[in-house]
Amino acid sequence: MNDYRVGLLVPSSNTTMETEVPEVLRRVSAATGDRFTFHSSRMRMKTVSAEELAAMNADADRAVVELADASVDVMAYACLVAIMSQGRGAHRDIEKRLTHTSADVGSPVDVVSSAGALIAGLHRLGARKVSIVTPYLKPLTALVVDYIEGEGIEVQDAISLEVDDNLAVGRLDPERLPHIVRRLDTRGADAVVLSACVQMPSLEAIPAAEAVLDLPVVTASTATSWQLLSSLNAYAPVPDSGALFRG
Repeated sequence: MNDYRVGLLVPSSNTTMETEVPEVLRRVSAATGDRFTFHSSRMRMKTVSAEELAAMNADADRAVVELADASVDVMAYACLVAIMSQGRGAHRDIEKRLTHTSADVGSPVDVVSSAGALIAGLHRLGARKVSIVTPYLKPLTALVVDYIEGEGIEVQDAISLEVDDNLAVGRLDPERLPHIVRRLDTRGADAVVLSACVQMPSLEAIPAAEAVLDLPVVTASTATSWQLLSSLNAYAPVPDSGALFRG
């Protein structure tokens, strides 16, 4: 049995990441006996716009330093579009920068990101073509599509729910997602990204969505959970948590 402290870097208006990631890790805890606590630092962001996302990225180092004071074992930058909106491959530079920031203040731990985790998770599944659902306005969804394709994964189709208020994104009903994905073109797709956003609730909808699609499903939050656990060498397969948690 191990005890881990997990640090989350979240937008100030995020209300979902601190529920879905802890729930996935609670399931892992029930399977393995490992224990996890969660510690957050927030960066100001209310509207999902290019300007506010860039400002949040600039504030991330301050948030990392605050989490380092809690002596966490790993950190996750939990805003996918903030990184993907910065251009192809941005997660590598941002993860490296924030990892160095943490080490510089005496806390040499991995800093992973939801953006990097989604890409790594899709590669782990062997997905060469995906279809995705996002809550974003279409121009931001286009940036996410370009980012994923820049990592060698074709995006067959994307649905944008066109919500730019981040609090409103967190209030979207996950029970709608299995109905929404029926509209996706999944011809030839290897997997579906049910929520390409850590703020759009999706965890409880995964089993129903997989039943509708008959395809593996991953979300930004399950990918982040998988990456966190992988960094801690604490991964274990658990039910009802999507394709990355089937072992």
